[in-house]
Amino acid sequence: MTTPLTTPITTPITTGILRGALELEHTAHGVLPHRLPARARAQCADGQLAMAESQPSGVRLAFRTRATAVELDTLPTKRVYVGAPPRPDGVYELLVDGRPAGRATATGGNTLTIDMTTGSTEHRSGTPGTLRFTGLPDGVKDIEIWLPHNETTELVALRTDAPVEPVPDRGRKVWLHHGSSISHGSDAASPTTTWPALAARLGRVELINLGLGGSALLDPFTARTMRDTPADLISVKIGINLVNTDLMRLRAFGPAVHGFLDTIREGHPTTPILVVSPILCPIHEDTPGPSAPDFSDLSAGRLRFRAAGDPAERATGKLTLNIIRDELARLVKQRGTDDPNLRYLDGRELYGEADAAELPLPDRLHPDAATHLRIGERFAALAFTTDDA
Repeated sequence: MTTPLTTPITTPITTGILRGALELEHTAHGVLPHRLPARARAQCADGQLAMAESQPSGVRLAFRTRATAVELDTLPTKRVYVGAPPRPDGVYELLVDGRPAGRATATGGNTLTIDMTTGSTEHRSGTPGTLRFTGLPDGVKDIEIWLPHNETTELVALRTDAPVEPVPDRGRKVWLHHGSSISHGSDAASPTTTWPALAARLGRVELINLGLGGSALLDPFTARTMRDTPADLISVKIGINLVNTDLMRLRAFGPAVHGFLDTIREGHPTTPILVVSPILCPIHEDTPGPSAPDFSDLSAGRLRFRAAGDPAERATGKLTLNIIRDELARLVKQRGTDDPNLRYLDGRELYGEADAAELPLPDRLHPDAATHLRIGERFAALAFTTDDA
């Protein structure tokens, strides 16, 4: 076991050394990073949204120090699915001057037990654990600790063996992105290898990731959050959650997209906005939602999904991914006559038919770790032009 610091310096965890979060909630143990502000959270009582926005995808501690040892006390909330094998613990990644220098997981923590057959949940309180990173290089360096993209974690205390200060502003542009669980990082290998994190590193931009698992639903409070968040580049990935929740029909979809973009434009009148349609998802290309879980292999750790809609329902306005792509392309073209800073990207350029043949979606909805890397590389090449990044 690594020996604890003998003369630790404790640094308060504030917004000055935390990036990617829009708000810090003070709790009984420490602080909880949120990716949606309280005013937005108050407008929706959905448990899925609450869980997703509190999982710190893209959130990282960032500071400059001479320290050769760092300790972080955290209180994670680990998810347990009834009938399924245990999930791996969330990963905390340490970077030194932008290069990977260590990984750790937190012991202890709270437990959230989820029964997917009934939708019930049970929360059990636990105790904080300590992460230790030692043997770091001497001298002044920039350190980042990326928090787990898929595990809620309260930050209790940060200790080092040398003083800490915020990282100076390097003048990088801020990229604000909103999307579904794929943007959130579902099935990525680590917090720095979700496709948005990888794209941000390749594009040399600062990421604010509003990828919200199951919750990219054109919610007005999300649009207002984006409106009020400073950003130099904005992207919105729209579609898959609207289909797999069967949330709306074509009649509502177009006006909702217009309203979402209008709201963002209120705060960012000339900021480049990229509208991204869904990546290829064979079960929903021409079959409406909702998506339904297939529990047949759950005991073996395999959860898959199927499309529970009927292709004939397209005639009544039910959405499919192909319908959404056509409508988004039309809307962006229409708006583009008055908005030269609005662009459209077909998601199949990030992951299309050839990719699906080589790297099929393991659960029929979400890409695996290798596919996250491919999507991130392609997005960086397609979205971050010389003028943008």
